Amino acid sequence: MGQYPQRIICLTEESVETLFLLGKSELIVGVSHYVERPVEAKSLPKVSHFISGQINKIIDLKPDLILGFSDIQKDLARDLIGRGQNVFVTNQRSFEDIFNYILMLARLVGAEEKGKDLVASYKLKLEQFKLKAMRRATRPKVYFEEWDEPKISAIQWVNELILAVGGEPLFGEHQGVTASERFVSDEEVISRNPDIIFGCWCGKKVKLEQFYQREGWDKISAIKNKKVIELPPEVFLQPGPALFEAGLDQMSEALDLI
Repeated sequence: MGQYPQRIICLTEESVETLFLLGKSELIVGVSHYVERPVEAKSLPKVSHFISGQINKIIDLKPDLILGFSDIQKDLARDLIGRGQNVFVTNQRSFEDIFNYILMLARLVGAEEKGKDLVASYKLKLEQFKLKAMRRATRPKVYFEEWDEPKISAIQWVNELILAVGGEPLFGEHQGVTASERFVSDEEVISRNPDIIFGCWCGKKVKLEQFYQREGWDKISAIKNKKVIELPPEVFLQPGPALFEAGLDQMSEALDLI
């Protein structure tokens, strides 16, 4: 192996998009089946799902670095480490964590200056949206649903995104690392009465009509006013560049409709 990794496998999406934006896409030799961004990455060899991977295929690709995300991938990481692989797994949950991740990955591949420029551009864009948010007459209450059964509310970076574009996260106090810490009930959602609902289910298509059929939800303002919107998980459920490349714009445009 040279000074920097030459053959990288990305077990989740954010590392793929980051490497493309850093001008290091040629280093990627394998990706997740869920990869969507950028479109060129979809033609790369598929080696994993989120919690499982094709270990032999990964090893056959001779990576010198494997990138993963979150405690949910701990078993896959353990198995790869057990087969002698170099695995780097991060657990970013906030905007600040994401910025630090981009900078770390940039240093790992010898693109430190590009990483700094990328983070600086995202911080500038974030401030521009926060200024726009200050001009909103009201802050709509936003319920972001990551999963339907059990109901899982927004992860921390999504709550930060909602705040940045002028919304009020319905469950902003739920900042736990694990999904179980973000479970919510029908009664809680109904009593907090969101103005807009975003469905963004991890790994399956949102059934918008299902929201209107839930018992008791007809009392909710978002349901009465038909403000239930599907958002793409490849943008909002990966802790990486997509949040700033597309997420800020999409979330802001949705709130403009209220």
